Amino acid sequence: MPVVQLGESVQLAQSTASVTTETATETATGTTTGTTTGTTTQTTGAGVNSLSIPSSIGQVTSVDQLSDVQPTDWAYQALQSLVERYGCIVGYPDQTYRGNRALSRYEFAAGLNACLDRISELIAASTANFATQEDLATLQRLQEEFAAELTALRGRVDTLEARTAELEANQFSTTTKLEGETIFGLIGVAAGDSADGEDAPRNPTFGYRVRLNLQTSFTGEDLLTTRLQASNVEPLGGTNSGVLGTNEGRIEFDGDSENEVNLALLRYVFPVGENTNIYLAGTGNGFVDLDASSQLTPYLDGTAVSLFALRNPIYNYSGGTGFGLRHFFGDVVELNLGYLVPDAGDPSPGRGLFNGKYGALGQVIVYPSDSIRLGFTYINSYSPTEADFGLATGSNLANSDFDRPVVTNSYGISGTIDITDWLAIGGWVGYSHHRYIGRGDGDVWTWAGSLSFPDLGGEGNIGGLFVGMEPRLARIDSSVNDGEADPDTSLHIEAFYRYRLTDNIDITPGVIWLTAPNHNAENDDVIIGVVRTRFFF
Repeated sequence: MPVVQLGESVQLAQSTASVTTETATETATGTTTGTTTGTTTQTTGAGVNSLSIPSSIGQVTSVDQLSDVQPTDWAYQALQSLVERYGCIVGYPDQTYRGNRALSRYEFAAGLNACLDRISELIAASTANFATQEDLATLQRLQEEFAAELTALRGRVDTLEARTAELEANQFSTTTKLEGETIFGLIGVAAGDSADGEDAPRNPTFGYRVRLNLQTSFTGEDLLTTRLQASNVEPLGGTNSGVLGTNEGRIEFDGDSENEVNLALLRYVFPVGENTNIYLAGTGNGFVDLDASSQLTPYLDGTAVSLFALRNPIYNYSGGTGFGLRHFFGDVVELNLGYLVPDAGDPSPGRGLFNGKYGALGQVIVYPSDSIRLGFTYINSYSPTEADFGLATGSNLANSDFDRPVVTNSYGISGTIDITDWLAIGGWVGYSHHRYIGRGDGDVWTWAGSLSFPDLGGEGNIGGLFVGMEPRLARIDSSVNDGEADPDTSLHIEAFYRYRLTDNIDITPGVIWLTAPNHNAENDDVIIGVVRTRFFF
C-alpha cells in the first residue's frame, strides 16, 4: 500500500464510517447542510469536506478550537507511522495524497479513531498482524492527549446517527417517476375464414401503441398511476365486426385511438396497515388494474401475443371507475375484492355509481408454496341493453345480450405452478351463467392450459405454448335465439417467444391458430402471425 501522508484534510478518515467524517467536519466548521433527494436523506459537511480546496489554502477552524497538529509534531508522526503499518486510512477517492497541510485537532481525532478501530479489529480477529506493545503504548498516549476530542467526536456521531434515523423514518419528498412503453406490431392473417364463412382478408398491417405512465408517490408507500396512451392498431375482429367477424384471435395490444392521446388508467393505491392495500380507480381496463389477475398468470400476462392468452376472460365483464381491496393473510392466502363501473361520472338514469352497468369481484388466492399460486374467483355483473356487453374474446353468441339486460354470475379457477426454474405450467377454467332478463338463461364456458419456459435461450427471454377454448355459448334456453348455441368447439393454439435484445428492447414473434373460427367447424382454420417489438424504460 502506498505511503499515506497524514495532512490530507478530513478526507484522511475516509475509511471510517462516513458519518464519522461528516461529524468531524461539522465540529471543525460549525456548519451542516441537509439535502433530501427522492427518498434518500444525506448530510454533508461544509467547508473542509470539499475535495476541490487548493493546497495553498489552510484549514478553517472554529475560534474555540485548540491549535492545529503540525506535520512536525510527535503526535502527527506517530499516527503517520500507525497508518503506514495498519492501513487505517486509505486516502482520497481519486487516489491522491496531500501531506502539506496541518490538521485540526478534531480532524486528527477522526484519523486516530480510525486507527483505534482498525487495530481493535485485528486483535479481535486474532490474525497474524498483531499490534506490537510499542504501538499499543503509542495509541494509549495518543488517546490520553486527545481524549476530549475523541469523546466529543463519538458523542456527535451518536447524535448525528439519531438525527439521520429520524429523518429517514419521517421525511419523504413527493416524487414522480416516468415510465414508458412503445410497441410496434406487424400483424397478418395468413389463412382461414371469417365468422360468416368468407375468406378473411390477407392484408398485413403495421401499427403502434404508446404508453406513458407517471408514477407518483406522496408518502413512499402509496402510488398514483396516470397512464397516457395512443394507438392505431385496429382489432382483427369484434362481435359481428372486423375482418374476422368475431372476437376470437384478437391481439393483446390492439385498439385504435386514431392517434389521439387519452387517459387510459388513473389509479391510486395506498396501504391500510401492514397487510392491506386499497385501490381507487378513476378509469382503467378492468379488474387487472386492481392487481387481481396478473399474479395468477405471470408468464402470460404481458408476454403472450393474443388477448385471450393473457388471463381468464371472466375478468373482462366490467371495467372503468371503482375501488378494490387486496389483503394478505400471512404469506399463504390473499383476498381480492373489487367493484367497477364504466359510467360512474354520469348522473343520468340507469347510470352512475350504482344504477348502471357494474362488475363486482371476490377472489381468494392461495400460495401453498413459493412455486404454486391458485386463485378461486367469483364475479357478479350487470349490463343494461344499451351498454356494451361481452368478454372481448370468444364467439359472437357468447358476447351477445340478445337485446335484453344481462345478469352474469361467473366462477373461475386459475393458477400457475413453477415445476423448475425453466418450466412452468398454468391454466384456467371459467363458467358464466347468463340471465337474459325476461327471456331466459345461457351457459358460457372457457378453459386454457399453458407451458412456459422462462429464460429460454438467455436471461429475460421466455417461450410459451398455449392451448385453450375461447368463451363459447354451450347452452341456451329455447326462448332465447331459438335455443341455438355455438354448434362446435374451436381450439385456440398459440406459440410465442419473447427475446430480450437489450435491457430496454425485446421482440416477440408469435402465431395463433383457430381451428373452427367462431366455434363453427364449417369455417376454415385461421392462422394469424404477429411480430411485436417493444421499447420500454
